[in-house]
Amino acid sequence: MNKNLLFTLCLWLSSALLVHAQTNTTTIRGSVQDFETRAILAGASVQLIEIGQGTITAADGSFRFEKVPVGRYSLKITSLGYSPYLLPELLLESGKEKIVSISLAPSTQQLDEAMVISSKPLAFSSIQEITVEQTLRYAATYLDPARVATSFPGVASANDQANGLVIRGNTPNGMQWRLEGVEIVNPNHLSNAGTFSDRATQTGGGVNILSTQLLDDSYFLTGAFPAEYGNALSGVLDMKLRTGNNEQTEFTAQAGLIGLDVAAEGPFSKKSKASYLVNYRYSFTGLLGAMGVTFGGEDIRFQDLSFTITLPTAKHGEFKFFGLGGYSSNIFKASRNVDEWVFQKDGFDIDYTNAMGAVGLTHSIQMGPKTSVKSVLVTSALENGRDGYILSKANTDRRFLVEEDAISKSRLSYSTTLSHRLNAKHLIKTGLFLTYQVDEILSRGSQVSDGRMEGTVIQPYATWQWKPAKRLTTELGLHYLGYTYNKTNSVEPRAAVHFQASPRQSISFSYGLHSQLQQPQVYLAVKNSNTQANDRPNRLLSPTRAHHFVAGYQQNLSKGGILKIETYLQNIFDVPVVTLSPVLSYRVLPSFSTLNLVENFVDQKLENAGTGRNYGVEVSYQKYLTKGYYVLISGSLYNSTYVGGDGIRRSTRYNGGHTFSFTGGKEIITKKQAIWGFNTRILWLGGFRDTPIDLETSQAEQTTVYSVKDAFTVKMKDYFRPDLRIYWKKNHAKYNRTLALDIQNVSNTENEAFSYYDILQRQLVPRYQLGMIPVLSYRWEF
Repeated sequence: MNKNLLFTLCLWLSSALLVHAQTNTTTIRGSVQDFETRAILAGASVQLIEIGQGTITAADGSFRFEKVPVGRYSLKITSLGYSPYLLPELLLESGKEKIVSISLAPSTQQLDEAMVISSKPLAFSSIQEITVEQTLRYAATYLDPARVATSFPGVASANDQANGLVIRGNTPNGMQWRLEGVEIVNPNHLSNAGTFSDRATQTGGGVNILSTQLLDDSYFLTGAFPAEYGNALSGVLDMKLRTGNNEQTEFTAQAGLIGLDVAAEGPFSKKSKASYLVNYRYSFTGLLGAMGVTFGGEDIRFQDLSFTITLPTAKHGEFKFFGLGGYSSNIFKASRNVDEWVFQKDGFDIDYTNAMGAVGLTHSIQMGPKTSVKSVLVTSALENGRDGYILSKANTDRRFLVEEDAISKSRLSYSTTLSHRLNAKHLIKTGLFLTYQVDEILSRGSQVSDGRMEGTVIQPYATWQWKPAKRLTTELGLHYLGYTYNKTNSVEPRAAVHFQASPRQSISFSYGLHSQLQQPQVYLAVKNSNTQANDRPNRLLSPTRAHHFVAGYQQNLSKGGILKIETYLQNIFDVPVVTLSPVLSYRVLPSFSTLNLVENFVDQKLENAGTGRNYGVEVSYQKYLTKGYYVLISGSLYNSTYVGGDGIRRSTRYNGGHTFSFTGGKEIITKKQAIWGFNTRILWLGGFRDTPIDLETSQAEQTTVYSVKDAFTVKMKDYFRPDLRIYWKKNHAKYNRTLALDIQNVSNTENEAFSYYDILQRQLVPRYQLGMIPVLSYRWEF
């Protein structure tokens, strides 16, 4: 009996040790195709560098590695007639297949083995690829690709409460959000976060409505865009949607301060290659709000749902149906005890709500080995409203509506793009964007704007890429923008040159004439807020335009690092400014320019008579995550100025002078197949500009009054913020889990946002951006 018991015990211990010693594995698979024509590349070589495994793509361009030990990998892909491509930072985890789509660019020369392309050839300069892996790994990104972008040179956050981006000194309004290549309305929750007046912005918000679970790698462009991009002056964030797993069902659950996420993906059937991917998220702050917990008196809530359905066919191409929707609110309820009022806001009830949604369909089809067509149809809309009530001190149960803002936007967009490769040296790409848009605005308070506008934005374009020599690639393009609402238009030439000086060094030059329509609150401005004259003086304004020049140098260093240097010049013109004399206007803002406009409304007649100028130099060094660590160091020196209606050149609001970012991290793999990650990001930005406040006049009028003749002469202190992310990853046989702690602003630095005159304090009061914020999260994939 004792011998049997001992034998059973030994057997159990041996089995337990064997299970513990087993290496967890997973599958990595994908496909290889031509970047432009989407032609299948059969016979391409695919190598998993770290373990020396290799394979070739099948007749349908697919490849597959099974039972690969979990961990970090890099894929190297080569194909005859194409530049070799390195896909780094692939994290393989148990319970989750890794599916990748590789696009190669043709090459007319035989390049050295060391020459690999680390970013996809969408543009020759001023482009960054934002990967999902970076979004999940970088410190304090809140799983938002726009917040990842602040690690890049020349990019700063307008206010760290939101994801509005200042790119090369331009206003955040100059950036465009795209989804699957088509412009959409602002895809963010809480779009009033971090603004000067607590009103909603057109391009930013506290949290991206699209969860990381749905996103694929995205493109971020910062200047001299290719011809397919229009109606943007500073940058474009083009988000792509991921395709769900078409072979097995997988789930992801995540809980943290940002929210509770639940995602599912998988095939519709074992016989079909069609797949689905769906994610629902509810804010953690919303759960706290339901229990009566607020943040500084604010009840903040949001929730969203997003999905993609992919339907490949044998003869008719691939269809992808997608959608997203989100609702958010921020309710501030003042204390009814007047003795608790300290600041001006404490005497107000403020109700803010925001709803956004979009649905779309993409169709991609290959029409022969050299031609592809992609078409996208998307409808998107948003509505947000903000009501401000002042409470009576005599009876706090009585309140009076003093501020009322409402914004409604809808877009119906269609795009089609045809790519045709004539031969190895010539590529033609042409397309059309049609967007029918309706904007409605209502604003009542210190400034007045209201009305409705509708029209169609027409944007055809064409690009010719020519390789006249083995190391030289040129690109000529033309973009047209027309707006039927006021019959304005812009014809915009684009050009770029790329020279491969050596297998590791390249030089590029890009030029583009770009334009952007004015914000709806500019077109729908009421000239005189005192008389509320409804004559719409700005409805015929032309788009603001800019010449972009970019010269770049890139060197792929021997140890896997990439050094990039870019210098740029942006000459901006046709900027709406105030030109009326005091005799013809009830008040004059001689320093006003829409280049400094964020969320505020305009009640002045404007003319396209202003200019702006941004120039600078940017440097970055990036080493991808290999050998257990990664580094991204970037910085820029820049100058951003404008000329208003009075002819005086001034600094813009966002003329900080410099940006610097250090992003890096180290991973340690334990003997028990766990990964510890230590990541940091340090941001040091030149302080933005503010306009001095006339204290005496503000006290007399009981509101903030600026010295507009001295606009943006006050330079705020430099912005400094160190962030930290620590995570622990553990793989098991059929699932993996991640426990992470993000701390934004570890030093709890008080970074200035703006100042205002407070009627309760009877003095100027500074407002600061976010202090230290810890975010604990737990992620489970199976």
